[in-house]
Amino acid sequence: MNAVPPTSAAGFYARRLARPGAVLAPMAGYSDAPMRQLAAEQGALWTVSEMISARGLALGGENESLHLGRPYPGETGRVVQLFGADPDILADAVQKAQAWFAPAAIDLNMGCPVPKVRGKGGACLLQTPEVAFDLIRAMKSATTLDVSAKIRLGWDSNRSIEIAQGLSEAGAAVITVHGRTSAQRYTGQADWEAIARVAASVPTPVIGSGDILSAEQARERQRLGVAAVMIGRGAVGNPWIFRALADENPERPTPAQRAATALRHAELQHQFYSAPDRYRPGEMRYASMKPLRKVLPKYLPDCPELHAELVQVERIEDVRRLLEPLTDLQKPKYRGPEQHESAAPALFS
Repeated sequence: MNAVPPTSAAGFYARRLARPGAVLAPMAGYSDAPMRQLAAEQGALWTVSEMISARGLALGGENESLHLGRPYPGETGRVVQLFGADPDILADAVQKAQAWFAPAAIDLNMGCPVPKVRGKGGACLLQTPEVAFDLIRAMKSATTLDVSAKIRLGWDSNRSIEIAQGLSEAGAAVITVHGRTSAQRYTGQADWEAIARVAASVPTPVIGSGDILSAEQARERQRLGVAAVMIGRGAVGNPWIFRALADENPERPTPAQRAATALRHAELQHQFYSAPDRYRPGEMRYASMKPLRKVLPKYLPDCPELHAELVQVERIEDVRRLLEPLTDLQKPKYRGPEQHESAAPALFS
């Protein structure tokens, strides 16, 4: 595949890290286009796609990859995350991702511990870090965009400093460290002292990740010496966490604004995933709201009486019926996707 003109110059991460704020983590089943849009509007430094199979992109046969990588209209500041273990395939996938998805940068997943990616990359690379270093070099050879990596502390023991130093020497522009080993998966507590030691050991900016559920926690963790923090679960149903870290005096959302934003998340889901029905010409296949069943209640912690119904929604009409009465006709104000990297994200007011 021929190289394409870059969608962004190298140095994206450095430019974004000059601002205050935090990063939206890649989360399978969560960090799709609607969630990324809401996070970006609230001031996330950048957002990261759900991880995409490099083999699926390079060799075809994984249509889901097109949804996972597809940007929303006008999206900027989005990093596409790939997983894989073959340098040639990853290099090809980088070029295709750049051509199809217009990312600001490319990230290599070295932290996913789930069994389905074993032998295909992810956290398995922590067992053979020299392979990962070659992968970073291959990816960099295929693009002028920044290339980064997201790691854990190690496979079943802490080798994070050794791995981070090798990634830095291979040319990674940013290294994100989740403070658990692969063997721990999501049990126990993230080791932020270990993350801090990694940050002190390499010249490359280190992003810390793990167990950040509030802006207060994020500020405390950033004081350990990381360049920024990455937020996953703490941003689900709470895009305002990014505004709290990007602005000195952010406004707290009212209950009506929470309901309006939850409804808007559903509307974005409806718009992004609804498409003409391939098997019924002239008809539309409307987006299911089932993926949002685990998300919508988190927007409304003060409305537990609605949670039972929110976890049963099927279509956008179900969400409108439940949430429109709570919005008091007040919609979140936003400027929309930023058109330039210098544009300030919109306030929620």
